[in-house]
Amino acid sequence: MIRFILVILTLAILTLVLLPFQLIAIAFDLDWQRRIPRLYHRILCALAGVRIRQVGQRTSARPVLILANHASWLDICIITATTPVVFVAKSEVARWPLFGTLAKLQRTVFVDRDRRQQTGEATAQIAGRLLGGEAVVLFAEGTSSDGIRILPFKSALVGSVHQALGTSDGHDSIAVQPLSLAYTRFDGLPVGRALRERVAWYGDADLIPHFIRVLASGATDVTLSWGDTIALNAETDRKQVTRNAEAAVRRMTAAALRAPTTAAEHRPQGEFAPKAV
Repeated sequence: MIRFILVILTLAILTLVLLPFQLIAIAFDLDWQRRIPRLYHRILCALAGVRIRQVGQRTSARPVLILANHASWLDICIITATTPVVFVAKSEVARWPLFGTLAKLQRTVFVDRDRRQQTGEATAQIAGRLLGGEAVVLFAEGTSSDGIRILPFKSALVGSVHQALGTSDGHDSIAVQPLSLAYTRFDGLPVGRALRERVAWYGDADLIPHFIRVLASGATDVTLSWGDTIALNAETDRKQVTRNAEAAVRRMTAAALRAPTTAAEHRPQGEFAPKAV
């Protein structure tokens, strides 16, 4: 608990220091609005003892739609720590204390998947982010899982790529890249079914107790695996692209969980150059 209190105090100070700069950056559309969240989450991961190993090559193409699996609120911190991105999140996240504010400051697109009209508006917003040259992360399962199983990917919001292409004169195609997050160790032990609830946040699990447990643990190892990039154009079948991305994420996640690394194999926090395979 002492560790958790120290981490929270440090994060509170960090938030207060960086908040004015992020608000200014958003107001004047400065590049800081991308750099500040990355710095914030790199520090958060370091404080929480999150060690990140990257496999594969993340694309340098912009814009890019990243289709990822989703196991925890921690996914957002880990992905942002490695590359500047904006996220697509369910609408209720916007109402969460603190987390909702941080999501808004990272220019998250909020979507209500249960309301078709809202989904259409979110698709338009995602298209706008893409045409602005952003890397947009879509958790394509539509919810979080236990981090071991990969749920079926949903293709509806992938249609934002077609919408972006339909309103752009400068893009013939937009890159789509699969991304796998696999939590391999927690407190030094391989993450199997016995430990999955210590890392994954899903189902009816309460957010705050899970948040406290992760920050207090001091050691979480995760493998990020970047799949092959697909160029999606106006004629490409979004459903097929989504199925291919799901299959790639499923393979990469299984491979990472079969061979969990030791702490020595993870890069020190701050060295995020991707490792080619």
